[in-house]
Amino acid sequence: MDLILRTAGDLLGTVLSDPVDLGGSTRSTVLRCRTAAGGSVIVKSFSNEPEALRSFTSEAAGLSLGLAGPALLGVDKAVPLLVMADFGGAPTLADVLLGDDPKAAEEGLLAWARALGRLAAGSVHRQADLAQLWTRYDKGMPSWGEQPWIEENATALPALLAGAGITPPPGLVGELARIGTAGGEDYPAFTPGDTCPDNSLLTAEGLRLVDFEAACFQSVFLTAAYCRMPFSSCWCVYRLPTGLAQEIEQAYRSEILATYPALAEEAVWQAGMRQAIAVWTVEATVRLLPRTVKDGPLHRTRRPVPTRRQVLRHRWEMASTMEDFPALAETMRLLLREVAGGWGVGPLPGYPAFGGRTVS
Repeated sequence: MDLILRTAGDLLGTVLSDPVDLGGSTRSTVLRCRTAAGGSVIVKSFSNEPEALRSFTSEAAGLSLGLAGPALLGVDKAVPLLVMADFGGAPTLADVLLGDDPKAAEEGLLAWARALGRLAAGSVHRQADLAQLWTRYDKGMPSWGEQPWIEENATALPALLAGAGITPPPGLVGELARIGTAGGEDYPAFTPGDTCPDNSLLTAEGLRLVDFEAACFQSVFLTAAYCRMPFSSCWCVYRLPTGLAQEIEQAYRSEILATYPALAEEAVWQAGMRQAIAVWTVEATVRLLPRTVKDGPLHRTRRPVPTRRQVLRHRWEMASTMEDFPALAETMRLLLREVAGGWGVGPLPGYPAFGGRTVS
């Protein structure tokens, strides 16, 4: 702790004190610290594990791009460590979705979708800049843009199914290969990577994004899928009221049409969305299914929170009717029948903030 405070203080030319642990992760320690002038900053120190080093480089490069997130006040590549501006104690989108104010939750979702859409639209000419910044802060790990995680998940799924006693239907391997990068070559845009509700602050100045540990350029569809699924890789996952998912998806889409006018074509948009949902469903299955032998909450401390089995059942149900990928859809139906059928978990409930409203 002393090393972190001293290093961060040296970067700013001031003394830092009164650190408050904001609950980072196994990769990082995140502290809110007081400056000698009476203000506050956020200090984020990373471990030397490979994924932590990738996260450091992603965050340093992503914030240096200057498109979104807190202002980057200092970087020490050797520690490694970042110092960022402090957005204060604003509630997160997760806070309002898990709360009891439906108006705040709906407004928060729309603000989140519009902010992500504006970020995507304003970023498309900055891909080379991000690559250059990655080189500046490189710690020897490939970027998320270079990591073939979609192909790795596609390769892992058949063996995982076999371990669960599921015989993959004919054509699954070919469909998994066809999923590819979900339109990333045609419609790339910048994303902080982890655009989940707990990383979206609802400040007086508007929505502010934090956590750029997976910052990269990826298909706009992979981000837009968070609106429909919802929140494809997150822990704060419940069902949305009927029609609201479409509303927030349209809010995101409307922001990027000036940059990618072809996405106004309904056939283009829907095909890309189905492909992205397939990608994220495979990702969730590979990541969560091995951890469902014993069910448990998706977050170690936040409550309420769904369980791993509840979220997987919801993901499988959504993908079980995908006509574009019939073998994958059949795989989802097999998982629902042969695996989820023995779990005894009910459907994923709606977000607490929306009470008894009908969910889709």
